[in-house]
Amino acid sequence: MAWVETRSPPFVARHGSAAAGEARRILSTLEAARERVAVVLAADLDEVTVVVHESEVLLALAAPVLPVLRRLTAPAARRYLGGWAAGGELHVLTPRLLERRASSVPGSREMLALTPAALYARLVLGAANPRLPPPFTPGATIRFARWAWLVEGAAQWLSGQTAHARPAISRRLHEGSEPTFPPGLRDATLLGGSVLDLLAREEGPGAVTGLLERLHPRGPNAALVAAFGGRPLARTADAWRVSLRR
Repeated sequence: MAWVETRSPPFVARHGSAAAGEARRILSTLEAARERVAVVLAADLDEVTVVVHESEVLLALAAPVLPVLRRLTAPAARRYLGGWAAGGELHVLTPRLLERRASSVPGSREMLALTPAALYARLVLGAANPRLPPPFTPGATIRFARWAWLVEGAAQWLSGQTAHARPAISRRLHEGSEPTFPPGLRDATLLGGSVLDLLAREEGPGAVTGLLERLHPRGPNAALVAAFGGRPLARTADAWRVSLRR
């Protein structure tokens, strides 16, 4: 397959010649995401390369860790892992293939259409807070296991996916045991954004910025107590669960 490039600074999309129209759709999504993310997180990124994959197999070859992460993720959220961010690059399926991954519940197509925006938000987070991935250095990977809800939640909330996640969250609440607070790795992709959404509503967007830019030295639980103004974690967990069921 011959690769061609479509540019919209600071983004450059690499794609097959037959996917030029879909690449332009992705760049349009990224341009809007750049403005939205900049309101919460400030980070200087050089040129960002977006590799547009026209098959699931090609994406898996480019990001071998992605199929592994899908297996570790709750079934209700696996379909929303449609790309990968690492090393200043985004790897994402074409909009057509992302739409094909959607379920019949309301909001599923919209969440998947925002996959490029969520991947870009991950890059910005990694630049704003070097202790978090990407890049997935050994240290950042270990921290990701504890802070996955924050990384995935930032991607979901900053991209706008959270607004469309309620039906998928409802499905998750009916599948398996009650999720922990903060959400574990299994639920981070789907439920992480709801934690930041609650924080923004109760404490304001500035509290979200503070939570994202500096990891609390005593871990996620202490970070959430501080972010919610010192409120005991159990009370915040109750408020979060009420919000999820609402």
